[in-house]
Amino acid sequence: MTKHQKITLSASRDIPFNKLMLSQSNVRHVKAGVSIEELAEDIARRTLLSSITVRPVLDDSGAETGMYTIPAGGRRFRALELLVKQKRMNKTALVPCIVRTDGLAEEDSLAENVQRAPLHPLDQFRAFQAMREKGRTEEEIAAAFFVSASVVKQRLKLAAVAPSLHDAYAEEEMTLDQLMAFTVNPDHARQEQVWEALQRHYSRQPYEIRRMLTEGAVRASDKRAQFVGLDDYVEAGGEILRDLFQQDDGGWLQDAALLDVMVREKLAEEAEAVRVEGWKWVDVDTEFPYGHTFGMRRIHGEAVPMTREEAASYQALKAEYDALEAEHAEADELPDELDARLGEIEEAVEAFEARPIRYEADDLALAGAFVSIDSSGRLRVERGYVRAEDEPVEEVEDVGEVASDPMPVADIDETATSAPDDEEEDEGLKPLSDRLVMELTAHRTLALRNALAQDPQVAFLAALHAMVLRLFYRYAVDSCIEIEPRNAAFGSQVPGLGDTAYALAIDQRHGTWARNLPKASEDLWEALTEFDSCSREALFAHCVAMSVNAVHDPYQRRPRAIAHADVLAGTVGLDMAKAGWTATGDSYLGRVTKARILEAVREAKGEDAADRIAGLKKAEMVTAAEDLLVGTGWLPDPLRAPPLPEVDAPEIELIDDADTAEGEPSEDDPDSSEAQSAEDGGEPAIGDSDPMEEDDPVAGDAFARTAAE
Repeated sequence: MTKHQKITLSASRDIPFNKLMLSQSNVRHVKAGVSIEELAEDIARRTLLSSITVRPVLDDSGAETGMYTIPAGGRRFRALELLVKQKRMNKTALVPCIVRTDGLAEEDSLAENVQRAPLHPLDQFRAFQAMREKGRTEEEIAAAFFVSASVVKQRLKLAAVAPSLHDAYAEEEMTLDQLMAFTVNPDHARQEQVWEALQRHYSRQPYEIRRMLTEGAVRASDKRAQFVGLDDYVEAGGEILRDLFQQDDGGWLQDAALLDVMVREKLAEEAEAVRVEGWKWVDVDTEFPYGHTFGMRRIHGEAVPMTREEAASYQALKAEYDALEAEHAEADELPDELDARLGEIEEAVEAFEARPIRYEADDLALAGAFVSIDSSGRLRVERGYVRAEDEPVEEVEDVGEVASDPMPVADIDETATSAPDDEEEDEGLKPLSDRLVMELTAHRTLALRNALAQDPQVAFLAALHAMVLRLFYRYAVDSCIEIEPRNAAFGSQVPGLGDTAYALAIDQRHGTWARNLPKASEDLWEALTEFDSCSREALFAHCVAMSVNAVHDPYQRRPRAIAHADVLAGTVGLDMAKAGWTATGDSYLGRVTKARILEAVREAKGEDAADRIAGLKKAEMVTAAEDLLVGTGWLPDPLRAPPLPEVDAPEIELIDDADTAEGEPSEDDPDSSEAQSAEDGGEPAIGDSDPMEEDDPVAGDAFARTAAE
């Protein structure tokens, strides 16, 4: 039997601080962990918790000099040194030390740092929890360990997870990220149920854990939750789950039924306030389909003018704002007080400019309002819409001597409308016959067409007038131009379509134009003539845009129209990703096969990203794909605009009508127009030259330039 020598521990000794010095044998050279300042504060609070390892300094004869070097514990020495410099500790204060003489100094330093086992995070969580249970506040714990209160809250949240999950984490069956995901739901039974279900899953990603723990809940960012208000929801007894470790947009509302009841009640209250205004009807819903006002006439009220006092305050605020801006125009940065004052002035000016709208009593008796919630959770009230069945019946105008709907030439019996000349002479002036009126107006129509074709600006104005009548007025019978734009309605409700950036921009633009157009359709022509060219072009573009229909309808196939939509999108440079469309579960991912989802991820993020989610179930795959596709700009095929082919613009040459018959005429051809005109007396035949260029060279040049462009 081998006899082991008894171990003798190194002696401990209290050594004055001024007898200690750092050793070059310390192996720690890279700064890491708690700072010297924080360690000094901790020593000041709790004193030194562990002794410092030292070695005596020997002279040439090998005798101790009374000084000691520190090969291990340099950070503690520097913290004590800082306390001495701050006059918080005497330089002769005794420091507990372990005196070593055997082995190498580097060995002491390396062993002390390597053999020290780091604290397991779970032990830290439990330690914070024990301190909290003994009466320490979160702020006191944070101050004691030089961390923020939010860090303490996170640790306490982790400590509150089910004990069985703590055990799984301690046995390394679960990662820290997975443990953090379980904190979104405090129900231990539900946590254990989800963990048990995950044992049968291919993947145990944290986002899957959060999704499973929040199933049936409503995101706090949902417009219904924003409309009701989170504080009111909690006050009514609702519960909100929060995630302290990730951005959760306010958490998850657990009682969806309670939320729906609160939404209906609040909408009913808001609708009643609108109904009191005197509208004929008020429709209420959380969301109306896009285009629900299609076919209805919109009544626009007038803004209530400012009182004399309001106008004076408004002008004073604007003058103050302009003066402050001019005074600090050269400043790189505005003082906080000045910036706050400018913000206050802007809010006050906006409040003055947002005038209440006043409607006539007759309009209120005809029209109604829609009350709903917009995408941000604010109340949306759309006032002044008149249903077709509520429109007053317009009386047919007295057309006098001229029939309002003349019959075609072939259908009119001239004998029935003509009378002998002697009878007309005997009976005086009689109304013109329908046939004669039709013939005269036919001449006038062709002459008007010819004249209008030579005046592009008036033609543009006439087309604009016809389109505006159709899109902004109930009765579009005030124009002789038979151009009728159709504002195509959507066959079914597209979720969230009305809240997109492009839909809101269209509605705002349409409303702005409607407010700036005359109330009566008969005043429209004069108003359009007074618009400047830029305004007319902008209104024309809006009217043409409102007639675009690029919807692929399975019941009405229009392949050529869809192909033209692609060309149009490429010409205007439409990018649906920049326009605001993103691939989400509702918009695309949740409505296609798993293969399509993987295809999208593969195109946007590469093969590796697609392989990582390939084994997930459909719901988990949709969630993972949403996160992967954020910010990539990926679009499905129907939303991609194909590139336009690069084709040189052809040169346009105006040719005579006679040249279009059968090839170009030859000088030797006796049947050519020139030869024929010579035989007829030398006069040029019609078509030899452009009549516009002879009668109106300016108009001819303009037409040629327009064609060439």
